[in-house]
Amino acid sequence: MRHRLDHMLLAVTVACMAATAAPRQARAWGEEGHKIVALIADNYLTPSAKARVDAMLASDTDNLTAHDIASEAVWADKYRDSDRDTTKERYNQTNKWHFVDTELDHPDLDAACYGHPKTAPGAPVSAGPADDCVVDKIDAFARELAAKDTPSGERLLALKFLLHFVGDLHQPLHASGNHDLGGNKVQVTEDGAKPGNLHHFWDTEFVRQLGPDPRQVADNLIADTSPAELRNWSMGTPTDWAREAFGLARDHAYGELGAPNAQGAYALGEMTYGINAEAAVELQLSRAGVRLAVVLNRALGTRKLPMPRAHR
Repeated sequence: MRHRLDHMLLAVTVACMAATAAPRQARAWGEEGHKIVALIADNYLTPSAKARVDAMLASDTDNLTAHDIASEAVWADKYRDSDRDTTKERYNQTNKWHFVDTELDHPDLDAACYGHPKTAPGAPVSAGPADDCVVDKIDAFARELAAKDTPSGERLLALKFLLHFVGDLHQPLHASGNHDLGGNKVQVTEDGAKPGNLHHFWDTEFVRQLGPDPRQVADNLIADTSPAELRNWSMGTPTDWAREAFGLARDHAYGELGAPNAQGAYALGEMTYGINAEAAVELQLSRAGVRLAVVLNRALGTRKLPMPRAHR
């Protein structure tokens, strides 16, 4: 299904209904999507990189998640939210790291990355400035994971943030905005789902439509990925991937909404929007999994292109 996006761009006319506004959650893909990305990446890790990843995660003593790769891929959300209702120290420090809201009417990635602030010399990346974006955090944590002099505790944090942030970057509404907090202020409804905001639908509802078992969904997406796609998706940088995700948001997530009703809400009841959204989600989860493997393989000592274990 995801291959439709490589060949077609469909227009949609939708009717609309009102719903209730929700605050910015910055929870790309929800737990299911992040687990799918991590399981895809696990399939493409080289044996040496996989051994190092597994050993690092096994050494983790944090009790926010279990310590397999799929569970650890949701750790950054749980860490951020662990004091959201109390001190907000973790929340305020890391919340903006999850997205790069490049505005549709002024696509300035530098502005969306707060001018690319630097971590203070000698300070760990995990103590970096709160006003920072997911693009720069991926680059910085990847360098830290690769550096031989990074303390073991900080290296583990770098790995755990990378497991999550590469997934975040590929959610189109974590790489775009229309002065609406990445779609959190855009109210939508769809047949068979509770009313909510556009960001939530791309985070969760369209992912759930792929199936209830993250491992099975990951296996299906791996089986549907061609060698040519592996090569193509392994290229580029987080900046390139952010711009790619922005294009999907512009053309599909926002571009196919049609017109709102008098209350400013959109209905996704017509089939076309959901079909294209599901295809986009499949594509982005697949890309994110491959690219997470690329980032980890490079940081942990090899630049070989990903290859499924079944083909080795």
